[in-house]
Amino acid sequence: MKQIQLRRGKEESLLRFHPWVFSGAIQHIDDGIDEGDVVRVVTSTGSFIAVGHYQEGSIAVRVLSFRDVAIDDQFWASRLQSALQLRKAIGLADSSDNNTYRLVHGEGDHLPGLVIDIYGHTAVMQAHSIGMHLCRKQIAGQLVAVMGNRIQNVYYKSETTLPYMEPENGFLYGGSTDNVAIENGLKYYVDWLRGQKTGFFVDQRENRLLLEHYARGRRLLNMFCYTGGFSFYAMRGGASLVHSVDSSAKAIELTNRNVALNFPGDERHKAFCEDAFKFLDTASQPYDLIILDPPAFAKHRGALHNALKGYTRLNQKAFQIIEPGGVLFTFSCSQVVTKDHFRNAVFTAAAQARRKVRILHQLHQPADHPVNIYHPEGEYLKGLVLYVE
Repeated sequence: MKQIQLRRGKEESLLRFHPWVFSGAIQHIDDGIDEGDVVRVVTSTGSFIAVGHYQEGSIAVRVLSFRDVAIDDQFWASRLQSALQLRKAIGLADSSDNNTYRLVHGEGDHLPGLVIDIYGHTAVMQAHSIGMHLCRKQIAGQLVAVMGNRIQNVYYKSETTLPYMEPENGFLYGGSTDNVAIENGLKYYVDWLRGQKTGFFVDQRENRLLLEHYARGRRLLNMFCYTGGFSFYAMRGGASLVHSVDSSAKAIELTNRNVALNFPGDERHKAFCEDAFKFLDTASQPYDLIILDPPAFAKHRGALHNALKGYTRLNQKAFQIIEPGGVLFTFSCSQVVTKDHFRNAVFTAAAQARRKVRILHQLHQPADHPVNIYHPEGEYLKGLVLYVE
């Protein structure tokens, strides 16, 4: 196995088990190393420290193990088995009213660059590194072995996460077109062919359930609704009116299908294909429960300043239209936006709107999206539930 040697003193973060090697820490790279290759990482004195996938760019190596092991079938099976065991321990795998969960969450499951979501009998696999892309068939084989009769299909979906490679989406195992899954007893269609991420935002499962608790008798506005998850939870919770808004016509179509799947003919729901800021500017219907779950406003640190301005502007508009006694669920999924960044943006928005606001809940990603304690960057989802007077 070829090696990458670090500069003197640059092994400190790896000694603390951080799973990334940055390009600036590298002293020497063996000849013949290609992107996606498995490499050994050694210190300036030649001592082994880690093994991982090499890739050109700022993050040069994503660490697979801090032990000098072969990255073979046994390795993949062991890591996948560990991931499944965690989901069984938290009561998600094999649940009768929930067959939707994240099985592998990158660094959180010691598999950086890999995401696997389970939708019923289908596993949707997504690579965020060239190394994981090259290993996709080997991983799929071990996934089928580890999951047993829990899954019948493995769909690979990485066109959006590795666009410069132009990987082809498709089934690595099976081929079922049954795309209805269940979350907390509610059914929904998963668009793993053309949808965002792996087809659904699994990370909001617990927050959707919390919203249901607040929905009874309220008039809900669900901004950036995508598949309508918050909307049909609110309907089950007894909301008197539910409006779903998204700028994507495909998202609105999927929202309407999901609402109809759970509440056919229910006239409480209406969907609007419109820009979020424009809709908030012209909203005439009173709302006392609002969801703001936008896509990431900042993909990198250079966009942080503008992203925070965007979060402030968006939340200010929501504060301006929400009825007294209303409840606002507001989120950021931007990894570079910290909890303090987000809270300050929302506080600024509340002050600008001159509303009295109290925090009811501080939200985060669920347990099937674990954060590696040595990789705090993995804590990406932030949310606040606010009572507005």
